[in-house]
Amino acid sequence: MSHTVTITRTTTTSGTTSALIINTGYLKTIPGLLKLVQLILGIVCTGIVAYYSSHSYIRQATPELFFLLMVVTFMIATFCLLASCLISLSTGGIISKTIYELIYHSIAFILLLAAGLTLLIEVNHYYKYTTIYDPYMAASIICLVNAALYCASAVLAQRSYRGI
Repeated sequence: MSHTVTITRTTTTSGTTSALIINTGYLKTIPGLLKLVQLILGIVCTGIVAYYSSHSYIRQATPELFFLLMVVTFMIATFCLLASCLISLSTGGIISKTIYELIYHSIAFILLLAAGLTLLIEVNHYYKYTTIYDPYMAASIICLVNAALYCASAVLAQRSYRGI
């Protein structure tokens, strides 16, 4: 099966020893913007829960650990994917045509949805009258928004893979 690859506008920054080519045009596409927002939301979720779990006297619960594990995993993987698409001129056009993005975004959607809902239920059930209620509630809602963005990315990846 053959695919066409479209390379968008690039910016070249050259140094004295080598040239660094950054595909800034990828960030102007919908998949590029989605990956950037997913990365930022992952950083925010990780920061909130890591800060408040290390500064609270409340026990470290399993839902918090599951939440952190899922958020950090997909934050790092999304960073690697975004960096690959920015550094290589052809990666953004080629990787979107493979099944990898569809599988990755689908699994990220399912696991982040599970992690966000698990933390949301835990917060409402056990932490209602504590000082970490608001930050954990915010982190779980941000995670659910991030899961919705991964779902949108999965739909776009499915359409790109099918050639629609």
